[in-house]
Amino acid sequence: MTTWLAGMRITADRLNDHTVDETATSGATASTGWTISTFEGRRVSGVTTVNLLVTRTGADVAQSAADSGNIVSDPPIATLPIGWRPPSTANGIYGNGAVDGEFSINTAGVVLIRSISGATGIVSGTNVRIFCTWI
Repeated sequence: MTTWLAGMRITADRLNDHTVDETATSGATASTGWTISTFEGRRVSGVTTVNLLVTRTGADVAQSAADSGNIVSDPPIATLPIGWRPPSTANGIYGNGAVDGEFSINTAGVVLIRSISGATGIVSGTNVRIFCTWI
């Protein structure tokens, strides 16, 4: 990214410079019962995105009651590295091709599953994709 200094002229090229300012591919830690397959963080012009692919290695994660969508105690999946955590709680939708649901990332970087759809839940051995963006 081009450094902006006092007195510099605003130009179309400078305004349209969306060069990646920073990236990360390590530092995220898996919670018990999960492994991290990939982690990628990108920061461009003050916008941060994180992309996680995690695999369930523990027992299946299921809804607390049939078709309720709720999960008891919002289990953690992973913790993002320092410098890649949102300034306030960020929410998003996760999926694995068979089920999906809501997740949140708190300011401590903990990724929590909040709800789930689909009768099977998250079956041990399956992947979950998480993508979130914040400013």
